[in-house]
Formats: sequence, structure tokens, C-alpha cells
Amino acid sequence: MIRLQDFAGLWSMAREIEDFRADACFELTGTCEFVSHDQGGFWQEERGLLHLPGRDKPLQAERRYLWQAAVAPAEEIAVFFDDGRFFHSFDPNAATPEADHACDPDSYQVRYEFGDWPNWSASWRVTGPRKDYRFQTRYWREA
Repeated sequence: MIRLQDFAGLWSMAREIEDFRADACFELTGTCEFVSHDQGGFWQEERGLLHLPGRDKPLQAERRYLWQAAVAPAEEIAVFFDDGRFFHSFDPNAATPEADHACDPDSYQVRYEFGDWPNWSASWRVTGPRKDYRFQTRYWREA
């Protein structure tokens, strides 16, 4: 059984982004660290280098979310933006952990894979009037 505290610590990550509107693919490599939050849960802090086609130098990329145990059902994990707004929740022990987030006019859908724990992944599909992309991020612990 996977619990919120199992994510604590440092992970390596690799993200592949496929932008259908730009007909381009991008890669991001870096780290993801789950750091204790003073009110419970963990900050998910991602840092890496975004490699863009046609650019010699990659761009520095960062993002942060708050992961907390959901109130009900207890096994779910609730994910919030760093400003406190709710993003989505999921059950890491479900057969197919999935979630949606509507950000009018855009739609975000995620599917998590934990079958090879502690290696795991998150696959996103994002659509909207100006957005049409898919990305998958793989996470693993360094030996």
C-alpha cells in the first residue's frame, strides 16, 4: 500500500512533452523533492532543465505543488497549487489512479502509474482553445 509519506525525499525525473499545436517535442530532466510542509503533507518541488528544439542552451524550469492526505476517503492524496487552490486528488492504490481538473476553458486529465513502485509516472493530457499537448513524467529514486 502506497501512502503519502512514501513520497518523501528526493526523486530523479524525466519529462517528455508533445505539443500538438506547435508540432514539437520537448524534454525536461531534473529532480523532484517532496519536502515536509509545516501544516502537514509535502511540498512537491520540481527543478530541471527544459530542452527545446533548435536551442543550444536549455531553460531552467521550476514548479511547486502541495500534496496532503485527503480528508475522505483517507487513502487519497489531495494536490494543491502553491497558492493554496485545489488542483486534483487521486488514490495511489486504485487500479487506475486518474483525476481531472477543469480550468475553464482548459481541461487537464492525469493518469498515475504506480505498478513498478518506487518507480512511478504521471501522464497528462491538456486541451483547450490554445492548448493541445500531452506529457509524461517518470520518477525514480537514485540508488
